[in-house]
Amino acid sequence: MVVYSSGSMPMAHNKETTDGSAAKVPAIAQPLAEKPSDIASNIAFHARYSPHFSPLKFDPEQAYYATADSVRDLLIHRWNETFLHFHKVDPKQTYYLSMEYLQGRALTNAIGNLGLSGAYADALKKLGYELEEIAEKEKDAALGNGGLGRLASCFLDSMATLNLPAWGYGLRYRYGLFKQLISKEGQEEVAEDWLEKFSPWEVVRHDVLYPVRFFGHVEVSPTGSRKWVGGEVIQALAYDVPIPGYNTKNTISLRLWEAKSSAKDFNLFEFNEGKYESASQLHSKAQQICAVLYPGDATEDGKILRLKQQFFLCSASLQDIIMRFKERREGNMAWNWSDFPSKVAVQLNDTHPTLAIPELMRLLMDGEELGWDEAWDVTTRTVAYTNHTVLPEALEKWPQAVMYKLLPRHMEIIEEIDKRFMAMIRSTFSSMESKLSDMQILDSSNPQKPVVRMANLCVVSSHKVNGVAELHSDILKADLFANYFSIWPAKFQNKTNGVTPRRWIKFCSPELSDIITKWLKTDGWITNLDLLSGLRQFADNDKLHAEWASAKMANKHRLAQYVLHVTGVSIDPNSLFDIQIKRIHEYKRQLLNILGTVYRYKKLKEMSIEERKKTTPRTVMLGGKAFATYTNAKRIVKLVNDVGSVVNNDPEINNYLKVIFIPNYNVSVAELLIPGSELSQHISTAGMEASGTSNMKFSLNGCLIIGTLDGANVEIRQEIGEDNFFLFGAKADEVAKLRKDRENGLFKPDPRFEEAKQFIRGGAFGSYDYSALLDSLEGNSGYGRADYFLVGYDFPSYIEAQSRVDEAYKDRKRWLKMSILSTAGSGKFSSDRTISQYANEIWGIKACPVP
Repeated sequence: MVVYSSGSMPMAHNKETTDGSAAKVPAIAQPLAEKPSDIASNIAFHARYSPHFSPLKFDPEQAYYATADSVRDLLIHRWNETFLHFHKVDPKQTYYLSMEYLQGRALTNAIGNLGLSGAYADALKKLGYELEEIAEKEKDAALGNGGLGRLASCFLDSMATLNLPAWGYGLRYRYGLFKQLISKEGQEEVAEDWLEKFSPWEVVRHDVLYPVRFFGHVEVSPTGSRKWVGGEVIQALAYDVPIPGYNTKNTISLRLWEAKSSAKDFNLFEFNEGKYESASQLHSKAQQICAVLYPGDATEDGKILRLKQQFFLCSASLQDIIMRFKERREGNMAWNWSDFPSKVAVQLNDTHPTLAIPELMRLLMDGEELGWDEAWDVTTRTVAYTNHTVLPEALEKWPQAVMYKLLPRHMEIIEEIDKRFMAMIRSTFSSMESKLSDMQILDSSNPQKPVVRMANLCVVSSHKVNGVAELHSDILKADLFANYFSIWPAKFQNKTNGVTPRRWIKFCSPELSDIITKWLKTDGWITNLDLLSGLRQFADNDKLHAEWASAKMANKHRLAQYVLHVTGVSIDPNSLFDIQIKRIHEYKRQLLNILGTVYRYKKLKEMSIEERKKTTPRTVMLGGKAFATYTNAKRIVKLVNDVGSVVNNDPEINNYLKVIFIPNYNVSVAELLIPGSELSQHISTAGMEASGTSNMKFSLNGCLIIGTLDGANVEIRQEIGEDNFFLFGAKADEVAKLRKDRENGLFKPDPRFEEAKQFIRGGAFGSYDYSALLDSLEGNSGYGRADYFLVGYDFPSYIEAQSRVDEAYKDRKRWLKMSILSTAGSGKFSSDRTISQYANEIWGIKACPVP
C-alpha cells in the first residue's frame, strides 16, 4: 500500500455531503482495495491526486471519474498479471478483428465481474453518493452501431470469463456513428460526445505505434522482390481497454487504434507563410480516419475513407500480432514461420477486416521474405471468417480502381490469389468452370464498374467460414456460398450467436436474477446458463409466479420513469409493454410494426367505450438508428413519431394504446428496455436476419417473442417451446416464390393492410407526405416498389398473431408460465457456449487461467 496522504478530501462544493461524512474519508492510495472503507479511501485518493477537474470539486461527475480510476487500479493489476502469464506460458492466442464494439457502460459491468458491486455501493455511501447515481454519469462508448458490435463485446466478456488467451482489435472512433435526436422533422444526427472529456477506461500505449501506408506505388528490385513505397504514412497508436472476466483473475484487452501523424509531418515553413491548411494536411487526414464509424461512401472520397479505416485496423493489428509473435520467439533459434498458425488465430468479424488477408500476405512476403506458397499456407491456416449477412449491400464490393489507387500492392496480391484460385478450379474441379464467374474474387462483369468481392476473398482465403444461426448457416451452404461449399464442405460451420448472461440479466435485472438463484438454489447459472432449465419444474408454482410478476413490475416501473424522462410521455406499467429495438431497416420491418399499430388505433377509434374496456391496453415502443443517408428508414422513424404524437394525445384512446419512439437507442437504454419488456418483436422477412441477438436477451429476461422463422428465432422457438412463441409469416424457402408471384401480378392485398395504408395517406397523422414510403409497398415490380420485404403478404398473419398475444396477456397465470419457460429455455443462447465452440472448433485455443 502506498500512502500519499491521510488528510481528508476537500468537499466544499459537494451538495451531497452536508453531514460531513465524505470529509471524514482519508485519501489513501489502495489500488487493490476490496473492502468498502479501503475502496472509499482509494476513490478519495484519486479525487485528490488523479485530478481531472478543478480542486475542491466532488460533484457526481467528479465522483464517477474518481470511482472509475479506483476500479481501473484493480483492473490494471489483473491485466498485467494476465499479460505476463500469457507471455510466460505462450499459448495459442486468438485475435478478434471487428470494426465495431458496442461496449455499453463499463463501471457497473466491471465491478459486477469483479464481485465488488456491494463493496463499491457501500464505499460510495461513505462519500455521500449512491452507486446508481454515479453510474449514470458514464457515457456509452461510441464504438459501434448494432448487433455486430454488441456481439463482439459479448464475445470479449466470454473470452475473459472462460480464461481464453484472446485479444480484441478495433478503432477508437471519436464521434461514433452519431447521436440521434428526434424533432418534428424526424431523426437528426449529431456527433457523439463520449470523448468530449475523456474515457477513464482506456490506457494509451505510447510504446505501441505502427506505420500504416496509403497510396504510393510498388517498386520491383532487380531480384524480382516487390516493395510498397511512397504515398502517405499515418501512425497507429494503441489504446487498451481492460475486459475483466466474471469471477476470475483473467483480464484481457480490447486494443483500439487511433490515427495520428508525427511532428515531422507538420510543415513549419508553410505554416509561417500563412498556409495553415496545407501545413497540417497529413494531421487532418489522420484525424479523419477515426472520426466516425461508417462514413458516407456515396462519393469516391467516401469510399477511400471507408477503405482507409478498414485497412488501418487490419495493418496496425497484424503488425502488432506479428511483433508479439516474434517477441515470444526471442532466443529460440529453432522457430520458423510455419509455426505461426499454431500460435495465432485471426477471426474476421464480417467482411470489414477482409484486407487482413492481403496485408498478412504482404507482411510475410515483403517484410519477412517468405515465398508465395509459404505465405499463403501461413495465411490460410491463420485466418477464419464469420459471415453476418446475406444482404447484397452488406456483402462489400469495392471498386477495383479505388483499391488500386489506395492499396496498389494489395491489389497485386488479390489478383494473384484470384488467378491461382481460378487455375485450381479449372485443374481440380473442371465441372465447376461454368460457375467461375460467380466464384471469382475480381468481378469485371460490368466493365464500367469492376469490383473486388470481399466475401469471396474471405471464403477463398480462410480455413473456416461460419454463419451465426442454424438457418443462416444453411442458407450460406445452400445458396450464397453453395459453389464453394460443394468443393470445400469441411470449411463451413455454424456458430449460433449468444449473449453474455452477466450484462444481460445478472446486472441489468438484479431482482429477477435473485429469484432465479433462489429457486435454482445456486448462482452457477451465471456461468453455466444451461442450469436455467431447472426453472421448468417450477413453471406452474404460484409462489414463483408472484415473485416473478413482482420483479417484472419493478423493471416496468423503472422503464416507465425513463420513458417519462426522455420523452415527456407517461406510460402505464399495467399495460402490455411491447418493444422493438434494433437498427432501423426495411428488412427488420419496423414498418410492419407501425402499420399494425395504426390498424389497432383505427379499430380502437371505431369501438364503443365498453368494447375498448375489453381490449388489452398496450404500450408500443420502438428504438433504433436509421443510417443518415437511408431515406426510407428515416421516413419510418418519422412515421412512428407522428403516429405517437396523435395516439398519445387522443383522450379517447390513450388509456388503451401508447406509441413511443425511444431516442438515441444504445446499450445503456437496452439495459432498461429489455428487463422491462413483456413482448418483443423480431419480425424480419424470413431468410434476411442472420441471427439477431436482442431476441436472445429478451427471452432470457422472460419476455415473449412475436416473430417470423428467421435467424435465431428458429432455435429460440425450439428451445423455449412452440407454445411460448407467437409465430407468423412466410417461411424462408417461400420468399423467392412469393416475390415472383408478386412480379406476375398474383398478389391480392388483405383489406386490413389497405385500410392501414389509406388511414396514413388520408392525413390521420399529420400533413407529411408518406407516399414515397407507402409506394415502396405497392406495385408488382420496379426499384423501390413491389414490397420486396413482404410486409403486405405477412400483414394478415401478423395481425392475427397480435390478437393471440392480446388474449394470452389477459390470462395472467398462462402469461407468467410462458415468461418463466422463456427464461428456462434460454440456456443455449449464452455467448460462453458460442465462444467455447469457436475456441474448440475454429481457433484451437485452450483456457489459460491466471493462477
